[in-house]
Amino acid sequence: MCQHDPEFGPKAADIGGLYLAPAENALVISVDEKPSIQALERTTGSVCTSNKKIVRGLKSTYKRHGTLNLFAALNVATGAIHTQTTELKRRVEFLAFMDQLLLDLPESDKKEVHVILDNYCIHKRNEGWLAAHPNVKFHFTPTSASWLNQVEIWFGILSRKALKNASFKSIEHLRTAIAEFIEAYQPNAKPFVWRKREVRGSQLRNTIRNLCN
Repeated sequence: MCQHDPEFGPKAADIGGLYLAPAENALVISVDEKPSIQALERTTGSVCTSNKKIVRGLKSTYKRHGTLNLFAALNVATGAIHTQTTELKRRVEFLAFMDQLLLDLPESDKKEVHVILDNYCIHKRNEGWLAAHPNVKFHFTPTSASWLNQVEIWFGILSRKALKNASFKSIEHLRTAIAEFIEAYQPNAKPFVWRKREVRGSQLRNTIRNLCN
């Protein structure tokens, strides 16, 4: 089983710098995978609630039709998303996705490409591939800070909008649903903006207490 390397990766500030002040003539791409997306076939129907509203209902039982892995790359500057579904999520699939990503970004051969990744094992020890693509540099989030990878925000949107409580009759049905969501999402894609949340009162005291423990 792949393990995360606790010693690998720059400081969080370095990743933040790529988001807030990228180098001129450079692309910043946030890359990760969403593994084992299940194609669950659920029985659905309509339910009349106590206040006479008709809502969609789901039975607790379902049929399993297998799983898909989804690789995704978020262009931090534009919010555009690039994806590829695979049956497995090995190093070979990851590098094949990276090859396709560079083909999908025609400007990538003229610019530096900074790729933000977490510390999952297939993302590392790819020196041969990086040597063949000298304009591409991998940046790894610190341990337990994969939330710094902005593509995780997009995975959350995908889960809420296209996967949660959905029913899929097959792997192909699941793959089609993901592709249709991306097709609808892409024309209105926008970059994600980091916002500083102000912490006050009890939240501040609890934060300080947690840091001290």
